[in-house]
Amino acid sequence: MPINVTMPALSPTMTDGTLAKWLKAEGDAIEAGDVIAEIETDKATMEVEAVDEGVLGKIIVAEGTENVPVNDVIAVLLEDGESADDISSPSLRANKESEAIQSVSEPENKPDSGLPRQLSGLPRNDVVQKGGRVFASPLAKRLAADRGIDLSAIKGSGPRGRIIRDDVMKGSGDDGKSASPHPVITSSPHQTNIYGMAYREIPNNNIKKVTAKRLTESKQSVPHFYLSVECALDNLLAARKELNDKANGEYKLSVNDFIIKAAAMALKAYPAANVSWTDEAIHQYLSSDISVAVATPNGLITPIVKAAETKGLRAISDEVKELAARARDGKLAPEEFQGGSFTISNLGMFGVKEFAAILNPPQSCILAVGAGEQMPRVVNGEIKIQTVMCVTLSTDHRSVDGAVGAQWLQVFKRYIENPVSMLV
Repeated sequence: MPINVTMPALSPTMTDGTLAKWLKAEGDAIEAGDVIAEIETDKATMEVEAVDEGVLGKIIVAEGTENVPVNDVIAVLLEDGESADDISSPSLRANKESEAIQSVSEPENKPDSGLPRQLSGLPRNDVVQKGGRVFASPLAKRLAADRGIDLSAIKGSGPRGRIIRDDVMKGSGDDGKSASPHPVITSSPHQTNIYGMAYREIPNNNIKKVTAKRLTESKQSVPHFYLSVECALDNLLAARKELNDKANGEYKLSVNDFIIKAAAMALKAYPAANVSWTDEAIHQYLSSDISVAVATPNGLITPIVKAAETKGLRAISDEVKELAARARDGKLAPEEFQGGSFTISNLGMFGVKEFAAILNPPQSCILAVGAGEQMPRVVNGEIKIQTVMCVTLSTDHRSVDGAVGAQWLQVFKRYIENPVSMLV
C-alpha cells in the first residue's frame, strides 16, 4: 500500500521546518538512499533521503512551504503495481499519535489498518558505495558528482577522516576561493517608499527570521553585563609564527585558533563561567563547548568546537575550517550548531577595534574580539610598542556576575599573553 513520506525531525527540539526544494518530481522512480528533498531549519539546510523504493506518487507539500510540522505528510510513495488512485484521503495528514515515524520494516503479522504506512525521511550525512562506506559531507558528495570525481579515491581531511568540500575542490584543481561569502543583490524591479526613496526588497529567510527573534528576546529578557580587558598579543604572534613556519604548509594556525583554545582552557580552570541560567538552577557544564560565530550568505550561525579544552591547536584549526565551510553552505547537522556553552565572536579581521556582542541564549557568556593594534604601553616602567587586542565579555548577570566575569577574563588574559601555558 502507499507509503507516507513525512517531515523528519532533524533535531530533538525541532517542531517544524521549511520544505526548501524537491529534488524529485511526481512519477520519478525512487531508490532507497535517493535524496528526494531539502529541508531548511532555523540554521541549516539538510538533504532528506528515502528509506524505501517506489515511485513518487504525489507531492503533498509544495517546495517553499514554511512551518511544516514534524511528522506531517509531505509526499506519498507508491509501490509496485500501485497508482495514484490508491492514495486515499488519510494520506494527506499523518496521525501523529498512532503513526509517528513508523518503521517500514514492521512485523508481517501486524494488523492492517487500511491506512498508508508512514515513511519518515532521514537526513543524509554520508555516502554509501559498494565495498564499504565512504564518509563525506552532503556538499562534498554533490560537488564530486558534478565533477565526476570518485570519492573513494579522495582522502578526507575532516573529523575522523570525513571528506569535506575542500578535499573535493583540491581533487578537481579548484580551490573555490573565488566564491563570495556574501549574498549578491541582483538587479530586480525597485519600489519607492513614502519619502520617495527607491529600494529593492530582499526577502528574509528562516535563518534571518529566527536569528532576529532570538536576538530580540535575548536583549529584552537577559540582563546583559559587559566587561572589557586588553591583552598583549606579542608572545602569541611569535608562537604562532614559529608553529606555522615549522608546519611546512601542513597547517596554518590563526589567532582565532589560539583564542578558542584560551577560552576553553579558561573555562576549565574557572568553571564558574561555564554555565547557563534556568529558573530552577544554574547548569554548570563539564566541558568547554565553544560556539564560533560565522557569517554566511544566509545569516549568522555558530558551529561548535566540542570539548575544545581537550584538543590541540591544529585539531581546533582543522575543525573550525571544516565547520565554517559547511556552515557557509548551509550543510551543518543540527547537533553541530545547537547547544554550546560559550560563544566567540571575532570581528578583528575587519579592523573593528572593540564591540559588545549580544548573548546567545541559553549561554551565559559571549566574548567579542577586536583587532590587534600596535600601541605604546608602559611595561616595567619603560615605554614599549606592543600589539594589543581588546576583548569584551558579555554575560548574563543572573548566572555570571561582574566578579565571576572579571576573574574569568584574568585567566583568559594569562593564557593569551603566555600561550605556552596552554600547551602544558
